[in-house]
Amino acid sequence: MYYHNIGHALKKKIDHASNAIIDSDGEYLEFSSPLEPAKLNIGDYTEMKNIGGQFPIGEVFTEAQDLHAVNGRVRIYAFADTTFSVNKPTSPITLVITKGRVTDTVHSTPEFDLVLANIRADEGEVWLRELGFGMNRAFSPDKIVCDVETYERMCGVHLSLGSKHTVYKKTNFNRRNTWHHVDVFAVTHRVYLDDVIIFQNGAWQV
Repeated sequence: MYYHNIGHALKKKIDHASNAIIDSDGEYLEFSSPLEPAKLNIGDYTEMKNIGGQFPIGEVFTEAQDLHAVNGRVRIYAFADTTFSVNKPTSPITLVITKGRVTDTVHSTPEFDLVLANIRADEGEVWLRELGFGMNRAFSPDKIVCDVETYERMCGVHLSLGSKHTVYKKTNFNRRNTWHHVDVFAVTHRVYLDDVIIFQNGAWQV
């Protein structure tokens, strides 16, 4: 019932929100746009066209309808590196986001610089797309597994870098030229939808 109740409550709030803010322990990333209709991976396929999902369950995800309306700074404590493993630096890396793109970093690492360089080599710039809300309490910033697709269900917020996102079609992207979808994991103090707190103290408040 936990996944069903929290998942559907999050979807309802996401689908009606006009904006979102991630308070990344003093840095703020603002989504000044309505969000795309949220998708669920909670093991409940009622009213869904397709049946099945990736294990483990426990995720609701969306992205800004207008990617250019995403601005600010966000601290990430881990990211998917070029070996497709979860990489946790000694200290968080700050991403500077301008009109939906990563335009600078603070306290980066050579491994993360390589991730960004690979995206830019193939796509020209680094877009921020997915806004993922993980619900699986088996994983947290202190309880990490190496497999990225497993860890992205961790209870908190993850984002994707790169223009690839097959679920949400955007007219400014040619699908044949989108190559990268790299998960990064945000230091998350609070999450707001329409100025209402929906996440704090490591748990969803819905």
